[in-house]
Amino acid sequence: MTKIVFTHGYFIHEDEKEQEIMRPYPPLGILYLSAWLEQHNFPNEVFDTTFSSKEKLYQYLEEQQPDIIPIYTNLMTKVNVIKMVQYIRSNPKLKESIVVLGGPDVTYNIEDYLNTGANIIVIGEGEQTMLEIAQTITQGNRLEFGHITGLAYRNGEGDIIKTAQRQRIRPVDALPFPNRKKIDLHQYLDAWKKRHGLNAVSISTQRGCPYTCKWCSTAVYGQSYRRRSPDKVVDELLYIKEHYNPDTVWFVDDVFTVSHKWLKAFKEEVIRRNAVIPFECITRADRMNGEVIQLLKAAGAFRVWIGAESGSQKIIDAMDRRVDVNQVRDMIQLTRKNGIEAGTFIMLGYPGETEEDIAETIHHLKVSNPDYFTITVAYPIKGTGLYDRVEALQTKELVWNTSTDRDRDFKRTYPRRFYDFAVQKVVNEVHYHKQTLEKGRFSKSAIKFKLKALKAALGMQYTKRF
Repeated sequence: MTKIVFTHGYFIHEDEKEQEIMRPYPPLGILYLSAWLEQHNFPNEVFDTTFSSKEKLYQYLEEQQPDIIPIYTNLMTKVNVIKMVQYIRSNPKLKESIVVLGGPDVTYNIEDYLNTGANIIVIGEGEQTMLEIAQTITQGNRLEFGHITGLAYRNGEGDIIKTAQRQRIRPVDALPFPNRKKIDLHQYLDAWKKRHGLNAVSISTQRGCPYTCKWCSTAVYGQSYRRRSPDKVVDELLYIKEHYNPDTVWFVDDVFTVSHKWLKAFKEEVIRRNAVIPFECITRADRMNGEVIQLLKAAGAFRVWIGAESGSQKIIDAMDRRVDVNQVRDMIQLTRKNGIEAGTFIMLGYPGETEEDIAETIHHLKVSNPDYFTITVAYPIKGTGLYDRVEALQTKELVWNTSTDRDRDFKRTYPRRFYDFAVQKVVNEVHYHKQTLEKGRFSKSAIKFKLKALKAALGMQYTKRF
């Protein structure tokens, strides 16, 4: 029997920021793959690295000596995955193991990943491709995979062969639930509970996103939209409720309210079957209105993240977000008025952004007044419209196998350090505003936020001039 061990390269003990936040989620992608193979009579194991270490992973692989080692790869885990592949290739006990890499980072870096020692790169949606790889190897063919769509590999002559694009699974109801029983999910639940008092389980209801934001990668599912039926999603909620009984659920979908028809059917089904679990999700302002907010609330939503990325319409348009900033503000406010927490995302440093645009973002956050907001400095992911726009403007050469797309920088309106100060200014100006708004007076904490904002503003001006 072919021995298969799925794994990934995320280790929480290496991630200081996540140790502070402590909101880890299990690797749903490989749990879907595991379940798909199991459904097609290919038993497999999953070594979840999140709460483990490379040493324990290596020891496990040596003990198991798998025929196939599929590894999920993204820009966060890239460097670790490369080290893992190099270890496997250098270990005599694992010399016969076939390493398969998949995930969003591999699609536009095929040759580089093959050069690290990987045998096969899965491009796009992985379930059926992975199944056909397992079938091929089980039949005794360990060298030629050109008959399988959706992958790349080196043939016997050393040439890179990239096969035709894989057709996506339709309907997605054909997918089994992620194989959560293969990992210790309670480690995640306990970590959340200890830090936050409440825990969470992640669920996916859709694949792909029909929108065209230029900074967003569509390397795995493409610019598509496929949705599991409401009754199947509720089946999974009931399964999770019975086996794990989490306090909350996180729907990982890019735009949870993209279909109002689906949302209404989901609300009715989740209530009819007594499957309501408090949840949070992500959506867009143009797919929100008063009725949608009521549907979300009735279905169990306690927090909704409404994407904005900027308070400047000029920058939103440059991103091809296709949304009006005033609509974003209105929907954040309306969500909160209806008793649901609202969060939003902000990105600074997008090409063409000026100080005036950043000031508009501060104004936007003050006016919309979300309960939560996160800020990142824009970085170009290979394969995106943003990457294509700034590729010729990159300011430094990166060593591929020791860096990620997060390390890429490009010539911006201001020096890179400027945006670190800009993040501090935005955060502290908004917190200052919240403090004075909520308390109706100046407090010590409000004054501290204001002083930090002023210090950050000085830093912005200093980096501009020097």
